[in-house]
Amino acid sequence: MKENNFVKEVPSGYVQVKYINAKNVKVGLIFNAICLLVAAAVITVAVLLAVNSGENIAEANPIKTLIVTIIGIAVFFAYIILHELVHGVVYKQQTGEKLTFGLSWSCAYCGVPNVYVYRKTAIIAVAAPLIIFSIIFMATSAVAFFLDKTFFLLSAAILGFHLGGCSGDIYVLALLIFKFKNKKMLMRDTGPEQYFYLPKEN
Repeated sequence: MKENNFVKEVPSGYVQVKYINAKNVKVGLIFNAICLLVAAAVITVAVLLAVNSGENIAEANPIKTLIVTIIGIAVFFAYIILHELVHGVVYKQQTGEKLTFGLSWSCAYCGVPNVYVYRKTAIIAVAAPLIIFSIIFMATSAVAFFLDKTFFLLSAAILGFHLGGCSGDIYVLALLIFKFKNKKMLMRDTGPEQYFYLPKEN
């Protein structure tokens, strides 16, 4: 039942134990720096794999490279939208409540601001895009490696930015899995902000 996945008010006896705001300058810069570092690491590995395979990527057709770059930019922006939609689909399925979508200087986001979801629902909603798109982009990269190194590098770059861009989701997921293990934990997700609540210890 959807009613078992969330509450509309924080129950008596709960206290706020954590707050994350991706619009905060320090937090936003940290997550975006991690994104760039992870993307750079994945792209570096992909380039090394392409070079070690005997491919001379320096001699790639410039027209083909331009076309692949344009495709990559289009796919990346489509991915950002789809990533947030996956969050939204899970939240909608789990709660039936109104969603909010947006874009700030630090992140794109989807939230369900009018309710407080339980830990299980929060984990599913936060993890869904990470798992789904990691599988898609890793599979695409693996296939492209054997078919066309230019498309392999494109796919690897998108994979890198996907993994790096999920740094905020991964952080929240780590909190939910390793720190807030109480199944009664509640999270309010406005999109760029997450509030965590736990029953007060007696």
